[in-house]
Amino acid sequence: MVQDLARALHFSPTVFYMLFFATLVIGSLALGLVLNRIIHHWTKKLANTWGELVFSLLESLPIPLLFLSSIYAGLELLTLPHRFERVGSKLIFALTIVVVFYFPAKVLVLFLRRVGQRNPGMERVTNPSILVIRGLFAILAIIIVLENLGISLTAVWTTLGVGSIAVALALQETLSNLFAGLYLLADRPVGPGDYIKLDSGQEGYVVRIGWRSTSMRTQSNNIVFVPNSTMAKAVIINYSLPELRVSVSIPVHVSYGSDPSRVEKVLLDITREAAQEGLAGLLSNPPPSVCLNPGFGDSSLDFSLNLNVQRFEDQIPVQSELRKRILARFAKEGIAVPFPTRTVGLDQATLESLQNSAPKQGS
Repeated sequence: MVQDLARALHFSPTVFYMLFFATLVIGSLALGLVLNRIIHHWTKKLANTWGELVFSLLESLPIPLLFLSSIYAGLELLTLPHRFERVGSKLIFALTIVVVFYFPAKVLVLFLRRVGQRNPGMERVTNPSILVIRGLFAILAIIIVLENLGISLTAVWTTLGVGSIAVALALQETLSNLFAGLYLLADRPVGPGDYIKLDSGQEGYVVRIGWRSTSMRTQSNNIVFVPNSTMAKAVIINYSLPELRVSVSIPVHVSYGSDPSRVEKVLLDITREAAQEGLAGLLSNPPPSVCLNPGFGDSSLDFSLNLNVQRFEDQIPVQSELRKRILARFAKEGIAVPFPTRTVGLDQATLESLQNSAPKQGS
């Protein structure tokens, strides 16, 4: 029937076949574009629902599927030379493999993007993961297509095998830091803005978690770079978790003649007054507390004033201000703050020896 139409239009078979194929391809692309815009409209309309995920998957399929169908229809409807049919069959197979691998890759990409949208802190992990997934599926599709086209990849595998071993050995530390960085970004034991302390002694505010290292800003305003592999293995104290407020304990020493109940009342009054006056960083809730701990010192009664500050950096100025108020109030209340004393006892023989060795007056 197609050949009869070509003769009726007075076209040569070659020209007619080319026009017929072009018409099929252009028509399929145009129809695919229309369907793509329709599905895209519904994707936006069903935002933040499961329908958005379904239509997002379908959005990119009409054009490749209709293009594939147009080529298949052309091969079925036209009587082509054998070599053209063989090329067309291989082209259809290659396009089918691309579509088959593209669909699951699209599912994973949409899932990771949804995770990144719900948790912006995960975008450092999801964005490179999307790139890796696309690359892996593309490589697998290319390998299958080349194998079915009769292109041997044995030499390529051998070269890649030897090369990958050499690269892995040369980049062992780099890869270790890379995967440790992915772990830190995914598990999130620390995050930008957190104040942390490592078991190796480094402490400061986390500035950035990169691919190779994590940068921290110390209280002296210097930047410390810690390799991610070290961070992943370290014991970390995160002073910003589970919340920003930090408990602070101020040791207070008074003389043994002081009344413990009175000392406790005075310390609580000082702290409550400071909170009511709006001392920056000091929290009134949870309320402060005082306990006779560690208790009996060598030359003093040792109390602990326990309170909470808003952030880790508030503890030093709050403690400084409260210590000044405690000294002033203790002086007003007559509560003595002792200093360490030692009493040295000498036996009689030692005293006589010291007296005999002392220079005599007038000698």
